[in-house]
Amino acid sequence: MKSFIHLRRARFIVLAAILCTALFGQEPATSTTPTPPAQKENFHIYLLMGQSNMVGRDTSGLASQVDHPRVLALNADGLWAVARDPIHPQVGRIACGSGPGIPFAQEMLKSADPKVTIGLVPCAVGGTPLRRWIKGKGGDLYENAVSRAKIAAEVGVIKGVLWHQGESDTEKQQNAESYEARLTQMFKDFRADVNQPELPIVVGQLGEFLAISPTKYPYEKTVRAAIQHLPVVVPHVGYADAAGLADKGDNLHFNVDAQKEMGARFAKAMQELRK
Repeated sequence: MKSFIHLRRARFIVLAAILCTALFGQEPATSTTPTPPAQKENFHIYLLMGQSNMVGRDTSGLASQVDHPRVLALNADGLWAVARDPIHPQVGRIACGSGPGIPFAQEMLKSADPKVTIGLVPCAVGGTPLRRWIKGKGGDLYENAVSRAKIAAEVGVIKGVLWHQGESDTEKQQNAESYEARLTQMFKDFRADVNQPELPIVVGQLGEFLAISPTKYPYEKTVRAAIQHLPVVVPHVGYADAAGLADKGDNLHFNVDAQKEMGARFAKAMQELRK
């Protein structure tokens, strides 16, 4: 009788696995906690910094994502887990969706040594202006990013930063016109605080769809120009364009397909920097 019960349980587990794979394209989640590679140099760390388009706002593709065992993310408790969108914790009432981080990591792995695992460190928060990312008074998100970078560096090597922010600084002329200078200083400070003066940083461009609402984002051209010019004035900074990428219907946030492409563009720019 006991063997019959065990057989039924085994069949149920197999059927559940098949059903989960058919519905979601992946195996059921396990309770096994992933660990970084034993050799520190094989764990490549990338920080994800900025606001909502780094977080991701399109939730439509979450159920169909497939985990990659060599892409991990540092959660809010400082623990590593297999990266699965949304990898940023929700702050406020708006739900997090698919961002560019995981597509970036998967693209980077295509040309990486098979021993390499990528660790993503989510630090972005939607709706945040650049002043919260500046070192000093009021720069809470800057301090948080430095703190999380140091936690990650205990088990891996920080290889770069992805930056996508600027929408919140398009509303006031003063913020837009000082954007380039302030971000330049922030990158200098951050590199000093993580003790990597030549740390590769890739800046992502604002979505073209912001131009549809000129009264809401009156200085978006100024911020856009600053982002594009940054690699000219700051060494070891790359640029990921957002040309041709679509929004999710709100003229503000990239859709799932656009985030995948943005992740690939971030990866291409990062690979060029690392050469």
